[in-house]
Amino acid sequence: MNYIVFEIGVAIALIALSGLLSAKLRFSVIPFYILVGMAVGPHSFSWWHIDLRFISSAPLIEFLGRIGVLFLLFYLGLEFSVGRLVKSGRSIVVGGTIYILINFTLGLLFGYVAGLPLLELLVVAGITTISSSAIVAKVLVDLKRTANPETEMILGIIMFEDVFLAIYISVVSGLVLSGSTSIGGIALSALIALGFMLFVLIAGRKAVPLLNRLLNIRSNELFMLVIFAVLFIIAGFSETIHVAEAIGALLVGLVLAETEHMKRIEHLILPFRDFFGAIFFFSFGLTIDPLSLGGAVWLSLAAVALTLAGNFAAGMWAGRTAGLSPKASVNIGLTIVARGEFSIIMANLAKAGGLLPVIQPFAALYVLILAVIGPLLTKETKLIYGGLERVLGLFGWRRGKNLPEKAASQDL
Repeated sequence: MNYIVFEIGVAIALIALSGLLSAKLRFSVIPFYILVGMAVGPHSFSWWHIDLRFISSAPLIEFLGRIGVLFLLFYLGLEFSVGRLVKSGRSIVVGGTIYILINFTLGLLFGYVAGLPLLELLVVAGITTISSSAIVAKVLVDLKRTANPETEMILGIIMFEDVFLAIYISVVSGLVLSGSTSIGGIALSALIALGFMLFVLIAGRKAVPLLNRLLNIRSNELFMLVIFAVLFIIAGFSETIHVAEAIGALLVGLVLAETEHMKRIEHLILPFRDFFGAIFFFSFGLTIDPLSLGGAVWLSLAAVALTLAGNFAAGMWAGRTAGLSPKASVNIGLTIVARGEFSIIMANLAKAGGLLPVIQPFAALYVLILAVIGPLLTKETKLIYGGLERVLGLFGWRRGKNLPEKAASQDL
């Protein structure tokens, strides 16, 4: 007999204990959620002859985790706005192109040096290129950096990555699953994804006066139901046209941030963001088999080192093109280091296509390491920047040199 309610209750208790422990240690809570999920996941072992593995409830917890991603990105969109995004349009395109160019090229070179066959090489390059929207959103909110000037670039890179992901998954899935792909189909998929994003942003901004009237609802219950309906419908529809559901949630948040009801939405959504966001990271831990990680240790460590270097270089370059300070540029590179849900999607594609079995443990260990150290690096950006400035002179950049006063003085 399955005791799903009891299992979920225990899961929430473990998540709460992890949060308390991280608060006691003054440490990022995300790694704790992931590690405790690994410890009690379907692939783990029994503890002291007591089976605490979450097996029957794992699919439901995974679904709750997907909801967590939606709330994380939706809330991040509320903290931003379409207006800020439009003003930063050019720098976002330039920054996103720089980020993809550097990290995707390094991913291809890494797979080639590792001696991987062509299909495995393409999958690994996808795994190492796309950052985790959920972890990035969580870190930005937890560290209260949503108002920082570089946050526009970070969000822009996330959205740019999703356009790239829509194209890339179309290509790789065609090669891996069917052995062929249509250039016309790839182009159509990319145009649909880009068109959908632009339509939601432009139409949503035009509809702000109408939304202000429609959302003038006294009852908090009805108000919240309307917001949830819009969020889930738009996010769900975006997934049907090969745009990540998380980006659909972000778009809804960006639009609603322009309305006069933004503060009310933010207040009501906050508990859902915290609860379901925690479940997302726990559910990710449930998917990792600890015993399968040993054979991919060195491969994963090498990829992590390459990713750190690539992200730092991309952040510095993108930040400089946008006129941001060196501190803000370092923050860009370190904030988007974490890898997560999109990397796992690529790894699952490799499994479905019958590619080398090492891809799965490689992706799991690689994602886990970066999910742990990514938030840590972001939290200590100021310390890291100070060290780099002293040791390397930060490639010739100096505090306040040839930079706007606001950017130069930004304290991260």
